[in-house]
Amino acid sequence: MNVILVPKSVGKGRHISLSRRQIVAFVFVVLVVLPALVGFAAFNVAAALAGPADGQVAHEAQELARQKQEIADARRNARLHLNALAQRLGLMQAQITRLDALGAQVTSMAGLDKREFNFSKNPPIGGPENDVAPSISVPDFMQTLDNLQKQIEQKGPRLHALESVLMDRHLHAEVYPAGWPTRGGWISSPYGPRLDPFTGRPEFHPGVDIAAPMGTPIYAMAAGVVSYAGADGGFGKMVRINDGDGLSTLYGHTSKILVQVGEQVNKGQEIALVGSTGYSTGPHVHFEVLIHNQAVNPLPYLRSSSPHS
Repeated sequence: MNVILVPKSVGKGRHISLSRRQIVAFVFVVLVVLPALVGFAAFNVAAALAGPADGQVAHEAQELARQKQEIADARRNARLHLNALAQRLGLMQAQITRLDALGAQVTSMAGLDKREFNFSKNPPIGGPENDVAPSISVPDFMQTLDNLQKQIEQKGPRLHALESVLMDRHLHAEVYPAGWPTRGGWISSPYGPRLDPFTGRPEFHPGVDIAAPMGTPIYAMAAGVVSYAGADGGFGKMVRINDGDGLSTLYGHTSKILVQVGEQVNKGQEIALVGSTGYSTGPHVHFEVLIHNQAVNPLPYLRSSSPHS
């Protein structure tokens, strides 16, 4: 095969003679080897260009997955903390409610001014305004809750102890004779030596006589159990109440008895009516205070005026 190369410029052309084998080799190189080389080069270039990008994408994907897991863990931990906090606050709220009820009861028992010790309202507090809100961390917050819990746990037994003391005082006041046994009235004969109103002879009067209109209500001076209710010689219709601890009270010359033996009576309860039964010159009530069956001066147990008037 002959190939003639003719340049653009004016001149003599160049003559090249190729054999059949050379032509076949040339065609093979052009049609097979050269495209293969070009494809291989293009693949390597593409791989070189794509490699770093794919690695970055994979790294970002792993980082995103890690962050999602951290968020999920944080949400789960926050949910657990919130549940624990809700339970803690619920328990504290229940304890505070019980303390409020106990405090209100103690306030009532102690006779305190409910306007000053109102457990149903928050206590008035104040201070300077702070423009910057204080920051507090979770551990600090939990420590504050722990301290508050300890204060609640300490105040509960103290209030219960105070309630017990006040209850004891209240019970003692109930069983301790004090007040005035009738509505109105006045002492017509004191405790101690006197002249017998019928014989004129000296005698010892073991109680006090309180004159009052016929049928005036007679009230128990202390809480207790009726140990006697009926006629008793010179005392006429008499009521005796056992107030406990060896203490008892006696009410004589009544016109009508309103209680019976074994009955439990409260302080201030109506137990009889003023009369003039038995050894008596007129309507009155004979009142005695006995300690271990020994009559004592009842004046210290009597007030100057009737609590029922």
